[in-house]
Amino acid sequence: MFNKKNENFEKADTIIGQAIKVKGNFNGHGNVIVEGIIEGNLKTSGSVVINDKAKIFANVDAKSAKIGGEINGNVKITNHLQIMSSAKIVGDIECSSISIEQGAIINGKCVMASEQKHVTHNTEHN
Repeated sequence: MFNKKNENFEKADTIIGQAIKVKGNFNGHGNVIVEGIIEGNLKTSGSVVINDKAKIFANVDAKSAKIGGEINGNVKITNHLQIMSSAKIVGDIECSSISIEQGAIINGKCVMASEQKHVTHNTEHN
């Protein structure tokens, strides 16, 4: 199912199958594979794979993600975001690194933020 490049997705803690529709917010700590429909926010401290037939109608927040399906909502990824050619995203994207295959559809703005986003500098003067 996954090649060596996507080893962090191999051990899924939760799989939302193609025949499953989840209504409500989904919060977790492990890796998630979505093949069905989610109507509510998806948030995990692990990785997310959204397969090509999956549909999400809300925001997605994860450590890393591989998106091949449809998202109607904002996407916030701490590390790397991989967008496949079958993906359709209607919403804003925030991530630290991104790869986009030709054919993907994105309608929204994309902001690249480093992982060390909130750095405090001492600006006190004597």
